[in-house]
Amino acid sequence: MITLKDKLSHLSYQQACKLLGAKGKQLIMAGGKYDVDIFDQVTINENLFELNLGDAVVSISMNPEKHQKLDINCSVCPGFCEHKGAAISLILEEKMTLGLSAPPPERIPMESLSEEALVQQAIEDRTERAKKEKLRLYPLEPDKLWADYIITSQESGKSYRIALRGWERGASYCSCPDFKKNTLGTCKHIIYALNKVSRKFNKKIKKTPFTPTEICIYIHYGEILELRLLLPDDNDINPEIKKAFNPFKDKHIIDIKGLLKAIKTADNLGVDVTVYPDAEEFISRTRFQEKMEVLVAEIRQDPKRHPLRKQLLKAELLPYQLDGIAFAAGCGRSILADDMGLGKTIQGIGVAELLERNTGISKVLVICPASLKSQWRIEINRFSEKTCQIVLGSAKDRPVQYDSGRFFTICNYEQVLRDFLSIEKVQWDLIILDEAQRIKNWEAKTSRIVKSLKSPFALVLSGTPLENKIDELFSVVEFIDDRRLGPAFRFFNQHKVVDERGKVLGYKNIDTLRKRLRPLLLRRTRGQVIKELPPRTTTIIRITPTEEQLDLQKGYRQIIQTILQKKYLTEMDLMRLQKALLMCRMAANSTFLVDKQSPGYSSKLEELDELINQLKAEEDRKIVLFSEWTTMLNLIEPILEKHQLNFVRLDGSVPQKKRQALMNQFQNDPDCTLFIATNAGATGLNLQSANTVINIDLPWNPAVLEQRIGRAHRMGQKRPVHVFLLVTEDTLEEGLLATLSAKHELSLAVLDSESDIDTVDLHTGMEDLKRRLEILLGQKPDAPEDESMKAQVEKEAAVIARKKKIAKAGGQLMGAAFAFIGEMFSNEEESEKTDALAGAFKTKLLDCLEKDDDGELKMTIAIPDEGMLDNMAQSLAKMVGARI
Repeated sequence: MITLKDKLSHLSYQQACKLLGAKGKQLIMAGGKYDVDIFDQVTINENLFELNLGDAVVSISMNPEKHQKLDINCSVCPGFCEHKGAAISLILEEKMTLGLSAPPPERIPMESLSEEALVQQAIEDRTERAKKEKLRLYPLEPDKLWADYIITSQESGKSYRIALRGWERGASYCSCPDFKKNTLGTCKHIIYALNKVSRKFNKKIKKTPFTPTEICIYIHYGEILELRLLLPDDNDINPEIKKAFNPFKDKHIIDIKGLLKAIKTADNLGVDVTVYPDAEEFISRTRFQEKMEVLVAEIRQDPKRHPLRKQLLKAELLPYQLDGIAFAAGCGRSILADDMGLGKTIQGIGVAELLERNTGISKVLVICPASLKSQWRIEINRFSEKTCQIVLGSAKDRPVQYDSGRFFTICNYEQVLRDFLSIEKVQWDLIILDEAQRIKNWEAKTSRIVKSLKSPFALVLSGTPLENKIDELFSVVEFIDDRRLGPAFRFFNQHKVVDERGKVLGYKNIDTLRKRLRPLLLRRTRGQVIKELPPRTTTIIRITPTEEQLDLQKGYRQIIQTILQKKYLTEMDLMRLQKALLMCRMAANSTFLVDKQSPGYSSKLEELDELINQLKAEEDRKIVLFSEWTTMLNLIEPILEKHQLNFVRLDGSVPQKKRQALMNQFQNDPDCTLFIATNAGATGLNLQSANTVINIDLPWNPAVLEQRIGRAHRMGQKRPVHVFLLVTEDTLEEGLLATLSAKHELSLAVLDSESDIDTVDLHTGMEDLKRRLEILLGQKPDAPEDESMKAQVEKEAAVIARKKKIAKAGGQLMGAAFAFIGEMFSNEEESEKTDALAGAFKTKLLDCLEKDDDGELKMTIAIPDEGMLDNMAQSLAKMVGARI
């Protein structure tokens, strides 16, 4: 029987919002202001929850007449109210204290297990799923144990083919994705099937080993893919066929040409050879790579002088671009991870052209963000003679467009989710994913759907296949080759460093990871092709905030610090934390972004006004300006209008079909000197006419910052590019500079083939979230955990000590100056009036000072003792007294 506690323990934030009506979110947030003593104000049992707020009592119970739905009532308010919001907020935030949930279970993290324990745990997990999931097994030969079966999930409706060949791991086969990539030699479907048939057949049949009755070519899915042969007993096979196939018996088949010759011999003698679909795909891929090997080697040996530089496309390729095309086409399935602005789109088009010339492909699907669809069509028409189709229109209009007969078909990620069945029906030769970080979350629906699309060739284009976590790279690589990095449980075990609770402390064996990626991932940085790019200069402008901005920062910082002191963070804690961080970042821009109160205080806008005034006076300035918030762009527009500047604006409200026109106006109109945009304009736009990039604020992610800059500093740019970063001091924004740098280190370590970094310390999880935020808030870091961190802490301590020394020297200097002033008036007799003035001055000075952790009095300088303060006060009194 389901109790009230059961219902409340499973109550999610989304369900809670619906429970409180249309304004549920606001009521829950407003209800969080109540300070509740759980032990004195809350009553809870299996049937009733009651919260006494003093001015109102809120009760929650289950209504048996409404299918056990929750009834929530307030003793004062008839409708939805803050009192009810307080009750729901308390339940979401304090489930553990209320006895509605338990602390996270203690379990040895999979990343810490030995190889043997890791495999055992993985098999146990699949065994448990085989017991719990509703599966149905259909034998294709009911009277045979070792035969083929169809297994269907009653929950998802998906079916897979199973070939049972023995009881031991690795003997059987399943067509499901997990079996093909987990390297275990089994899966939940095989475990379920073996358990099912073991109850059906007698002991004698179960002990009879599998014997093949026909010649079969199949793939063995072990640590590596192996092409294998099943051959009937000698008495059941033609001697000539036996002679042809014997060299391949009981081994991994390397000689593909020899195998195909043997299959032809059998065919000539009228004997069928079964080649399973995955084996056929393996053979085709191997033959393709053998064919392309010579051409690729020839191109990459000297791309600068190869004739395809001028012949492949309607534009002359740069040497590194032809090299990238050859690499990707030769792999068949690969990742081009060049820096922003190095021409990944033209390389993608070139790969399609090269494959068409050498393999005859005719159907290419380009999946990209919606904002880039028009840009892809423009680039295809510019560089290629191939036909192109952009998928547009309503749901009923789109299906026929995917199979239109055009060489290139362009759609966006959202359309893949909606039109998957129509896309799946088409036999695509090549699938290109642009901005493939959209599939970086390997458990998200978009990732699962996109990765289920099939094609013999695939290309990922992404300047940021790794942004924050190594998991993201795993997900992107999985689309290209789902076995390259192994199964997830093995990959994370090999490359993550965790504590006893599974929190990620860093990454290891990065050199091994680079070696695994080298055959399919190519990355060139701007530094490697810098001779072909104009120079880039970055200027960080540090801005002193207004008092109003600091006051807002202080309030939200206090909220963050309070949350970080909690042992466990609830869903509500994370939401409040997210909001407080957002408010801190917005306050660094302007108080108006936070409180919407005019006129708004912003030293950053004042600094921008001066910067724009300077830049407009310089000849031939074309500026791209980014801010994360549309409201900030609203505040910036009056400044631009004051300076009578012609500009265009792009944010999320601008329809896709109008964005290209804005870009064209900025590129082609000499009077249009500014392109202002939110992050919606940070990807896919080519704005080479710009030579200046202004970042009004810093994003959380270094990749977003590079995307912004890459709009102007990219291939095709002829002039030097000047980048401005506006950073408000003493705010959370200032701490982001170091955070962005740390994330960049991880990205380079994994993706840079020349890197010698093998480990990266990077505390993640909730504890790391707390640690990073504490650093952003300016708190002292914990004791160092290793020598490198210790050295860094010691270095920071030395800097702090030096600053203290300078401050103390400044205080002594100031004291000496006042003493000298006092000596100037030494002839003046001290009177009751000067003594009174000295006391008043001392009182006022004390109001301006505070004591630090060392007991020193501080204003903007350190004062060594109160004797000097007395001297300063007496000197001031004499100066003023002399004038009275």
